[in-house]
Amino acid sequence: MTQTPPTPPDFYRIKKLPPYVFQEVNTLKAKLRSEGADIIDFGFGNPDLPTPPHVIDKLIETVQKPNTTGYSASRGILGLRQACARYYSRRFNVELDPKDEIIATIGSKEGFANLAQAITAPGDIIYAPDPSYPLHAYGFIIAGAEIQPIPAITADEYLAGIKTALASAKKRPIAIVVCFPSNPTGHVADLDFYAEIVAIAKKHGILILSDLAYSEIYFTDTPPPSIFQIPGARDIAVETISLSKTYSMAGWRLGFVVGSKRLIAALARVKSYLDYGAFTPIQVAACAALDGPQDCVAEAREIYKSRRDVLIESFARAGWDITPPDASMFVWAKLPPAYMQMGSLEFSKQLMIEASVAVSPGVGFGDNGEGYVRMAVVENQQRIRQAARNLKQFLS
Repeated sequence: MTQTPPTPPDFYRIKKLPPYVFQEVNTLKAKLRSEGADIIDFGFGNPDLPTPPHVIDKLIETVQKPNTTGYSASRGILGLRQACARYYSRRFNVELDPKDEIIATIGSKEGFANLAQAITAPGDIIYAPDPSYPLHAYGFIIAGAEIQPIPAITADEYLAGIKTALASAKKRPIAIVVCFPSNPTGHVADLDFYAEIVAIAKKHGILILSDLAYSEIYFTDTPPPSIFQIPGARDIAVETISLSKTYSMAGWRLGFVVGSKRLIAALARVKSYLDYGAFTPIQVAACAALDGPQDCVAEAREIYKSRRDVLIESFARAGWDITPPDASMFVWAKLPPAYMQMGSLEFSKQLMIEASVAVSPGVGFGDNGEGYVRMAVVENQQRIRQAARNLKQFLS
């Protein structure tokens, strides 16, 4: 009689990862669509706006040159790093050296994940915001670190939590993750926040990893700042930025890590073993995005703002009052009072089944995200208003 072989144990790093909450929602979404449902999808932050034509034209022009289709460089071509330096100079009045303070990455997500691999030893402690983009914690967990989540609905709450954690810490963290404008909450931080967190990091010998992916999608009079506007920050900090949302180039996979020479060198060393950089024509096209006309960025910002406003106003009429975010392409919404006991995951499922509206459960962004959902404004105004009509019926 043939014996069933024993089930092999999970791999070491896989065991460290929790069940992927968003997979439950995505599986249900696929099932409902296969049955013919028209799902209005606010769940996935995938920009629906077109990439600017001059960027596409530069890609087409470059890809037809035979010398551009071979291996590239893991650091990114020099011209692209210089374009990034010009962006920082123009936008933040910060001067960076493209040779050793900037590295191009295959999306900011790749840069962040490989930086975690580069600087982390097993048992290291990382302070990460909660709620936040899952990679901010799990990139380090995969690398062997221990995460101490700090409540971070707002920048002030996060700063206070860091101070409290450090005051009672038996072992100091090696790094603090910062993400403002925040994904998922849409809250922003000002220069006073960055000045204080830089001072704390310098006092305790801690690194800062700042995620600035949503620097250009803001709805306040003052644009979100960079940590490098604080003197001395580049000694202990790096910042990740992305072209995905700014220029609607999510699938192009192009971003940057900039700042501390020591951290950039560590990331470059790891990347040199793992990749040859993004496809060269994409890098050349990215130069056209950064150096070319920027009216496309302002237009995208205005579209996201108008969608945000329509969602807030139409959902309020349907019976769900939501605080408008200051930045990002996301709306962070507390569950309607009658549904708080249901929890964000079950609410997200019921909303999709009963109202054909997909959202991301807040608990997927950390324990402190329970009681909220995140909505990406990647549907047009007509679809948003239809979602509100469906929602009104669901809530009633």
